[in-house]
Amino acid sequence: MSAVGTLARYFSLRFFIAMLAMFLICCILIFFVDFIEMLRRAGNYSGDVPGLLLAWMTLLRLPSFSELTLPFAVLIGSIGIFLMLSRSSELVVLRAAGISVWQFTLPAMIVAFLIGIGFVLVYNPLAAVARGEAERLYAVAFGKDESLLKTNKNAGAWLREDGTDGPSVVHAAEVLNQGLELNGVTVFQYDRDHGLTERIEAKRAVLKDGRWELEDAWVSAVGQEPALYQHYLLSTYLTPSQVRDSLGTVFSISFWDLPNFIRIAEKAGLPATQYRVQYQLLLSRPFLLVTMVLIAATCSLRGFRFGNVQINAIFGLAAGFVFFVLSEVSRNLAMAGVTSAAAAAWVPVIIAGSLALTVLLYKEDG
Repeated sequence: MSAVGTLARYFSLRFFIAMLAMFLICCILIFFVDFIEMLRRAGNYSGDVPGLLLAWMTLLRLPSFSELTLPFAVLIGSIGIFLMLSRSSELVVLRAAGISVWQFTLPAMIVAFLIGIGFVLVYNPLAAVARGEAERLYAVAFGKDESLLKTNKNAGAWLREDGTDGPSVVHAAEVLNQGLELNGVTVFQYDRDHGLTERIEAKRAVLKDGRWELEDAWVSAVGQEPALYQHYLLSTYLTPSQVRDSLGTVFSISFWDLPNFIRIAEKAGLPATQYRVQYQLLLSRPFLLVTMVLIAATCSLRGFRFGNVQINAIFGLAAGFVFFVLSEVSRNLAMAGVTSAAAAAWVPVIIAGSLALTVLLYKEDG
């Protein structure tokens, strides 16, 4: 048992180093590609964006982009280690000593699973914070402005939400301060039975905790004459921090914040499908990495047993690419509402993992 434990630690370290090395290589490549893209955007922009700011934004965007390459880093790193072990005859010695394929594959699977958990629980939240800051800097540098509100250049911005006073529909001619201030505001307030109770037209609205503060508001309640109020309060479940958190892409929302943001988007009447899909993808990430190890073992160990190592390594990379295409198709189907978010994330992992495990069992255990 001591020898088996020593071998497990040895293989775990080898696989961890290989996966980490491939991930760092991916990070370097992504940084240079994204930095070139940022330079291109700065070149097409009429304003002046400092090069150091571009580099800093690229560095902040790097964690969220590199997170997407983690499965390939695990796949390539695992294939590389399996091939190195076979070329150095270490696997020959192990098999001659009666060590089964599962005893040197299981450490890689455990390492991949733990890496997946670490990335979901720790790396992803840090990457989301960095991505949110990058998007904020990008909006300032390039004059972009996004918000939770659904905007249209000609129609302004619209928001449907629930408050303690009942549901309401808010229209704004202009959105300022990243969605925290609205100009040219029109509010249609409804009761719990969805009957119109009042129409409000205000010059300006500012979002505070639990309320919109409207200025110079004309309030037209049903059956009453319009009345002018210098200040008028309208309840909302939104807070300034929630609006700021929702300004960026789905990658700027951490794993821990996604469930709450899904509820926020649904209350606002906005589609939450992409956030549900992202949440399920993160939940399945550790199992996805284990599947990558199984695919690598299926291809690489087959090359060790039957020759044609290079061909089988290429086959492993091709299998990973096919899996990526399948995952993207599944994700797009979920985004279109054809399948559920859970199915989009878990079905490709289950299918690929089951196939790889079946092939490995058949070839190694007869």
